[in-house]
Amino acid sequence: MEEDFEFESPEEQKFSVDRYEEMLRNEDQYFFDAKAFESIIDYYITKNDPIKALQVIEFAAAQHPFETTFLIKKAHLLASILKYDQALEALTKAEYLEPSEADIYLIRGTIFSSLNDHTLAEENFFKALELADSKDEIYYQIAGLYQVQGSYDKAILYLKKCLKLNNENQDALYEIAFCYDVLEQQEESIQFYKQYIDTDPYSFAAWYNLGNAYHKLEQFEAAIDAYDYAILIKENFSSAYFNKGNALVNLDRFAEAIEVYKMTFEYEPPTADTYCAMGECYEKLELMDEARSYYKKAVKLDSNQSDAWFGIGVTLDFEERYFESLHFYKKALDIDDENPDYWFAIADARYKLKQFDESIEAYTKVVELNSTDVEAWLDFSSLLYEIGRLQEATEVISEAIKCNPDEAVLYYRLVAYLFAAGKYNEALNFLEIALNTDPEKHYILFEYLPQLQGNPIIIDIIKKYSEGK
Repeated sequence: MEEDFEFESPEEQKFSVDRYEEMLRNEDQYFFDAKAFESIIDYYITKNDPIKALQVIEFAAAQHPFETTFLIKKAHLLASILKYDQALEALTKAEYLEPSEADIYLIRGTIFSSLNDHTLAEENFFKALELADSKDEIYYQIAGLYQVQGSYDKAILYLKKCLKLNNENQDALYEIAFCYDVLEQQEESIQFYKQYIDTDPYSFAAWYNLGNAYHKLEQFEAAIDAYDYAILIKENFSSAYFNKGNALVNLDRFAEAIEVYKMTFEYEPPTADTYCAMGECYEKLELMDEARSYYKKAVKLDSNQSDAWFGIGVTLDFEERYFESLHFYKKALDIDDENPDYWFAIADARYKLKQFDESIEAYTKVVELNSTDVEAWLDFSSLLYEIGRLQEATEVISEAIKCNPDEAVLYYRLVAYLFAAGKYNEALNFLEIALNTDPEKHYILFEYLPQLQGNPIIIDIIKKYSEGK
């Protein structure tokens, strides 16, 4: 076996690479010691040229046939270009020469994991764990294997082991957040990151993930505080600015959000997502020219940004330019035709343009895609009622109630339609159901049919339920 090599200096590496390339040009054979060969291989790996790196390995293995390092590097490179059989063959040779080398089993485990052979992957990872002096990377790989298998609790256990040995492993910090997210254990995530911050208060990644956990629990003020700490530690942390902006939006602090989104531009090029988010803020502030400007910037960067196309439509709709808005709603729909919000906007625009048949088609699609959208059901039925199709309006609300049995507003609307149809007994029955569901919303009935306010039977029934409460 060769001695463990020290790394060459940059000057030494350049000299070795130049000499190697000279050898190739001259079609000659020069001798290199193992340290020089490893430096040349690393040079080509850094240049993302695995083919040339593999060529160097062939020369190195010929001159140093008992050096396992070259076989391990060969296996790693072959695996990176998905030549798994050849990689496994190289590892078998390396194991024969040096069976106690942990990297052999680590790479083999990674290959079997890629091949979805989880049993062999796990077996090799744990073999690597027995032999390795530095175990944090192996713990990380084991965690990844458990994630692939859906065993997120086990994954968290090994990610924590990894961080205990190497608390600077940013990937492990983010993967723990992902696992807690999948398990919907945001409280546990918050507890973990707080404890982690107690030991490493300057970890911007920990503060950022803490902010994300608060965000998912809709604790937006706490999220903003955590993002601020992340930014304080890492000033150019654009993702923290972006998520802070999102938290401000959720608190309806749109003007502040815009300023925070703008700060991301100091540290990374503008993205379509950021422009779109800014457009939405201006839209909420009813500054439609500015909103439209940012939505247009978003689609210029990414023509598949459906929300931005939709946003342009919303700004035009606000200005009562309904025909123009339809064009942009359709562009959004071309990208995402399963989005109920887009269909709802189209249905509304068609209605405003008195294109009632097309509006009905769009409303049908909305409630098909999102049967819990109460407003869509109400608007759909209102349209049918307005154009004299009372029976269909009643049927639509009846279907809405089946999908949303706890929504009192739907029962009150059904009562109105039944009274309008002259079905008084049935209407009174549903009025009792509506009052039993939520008596305080009885005003909805009178908003829709004001003439019912003078009906003594209805007044008596409402009074009975109101007093009962």
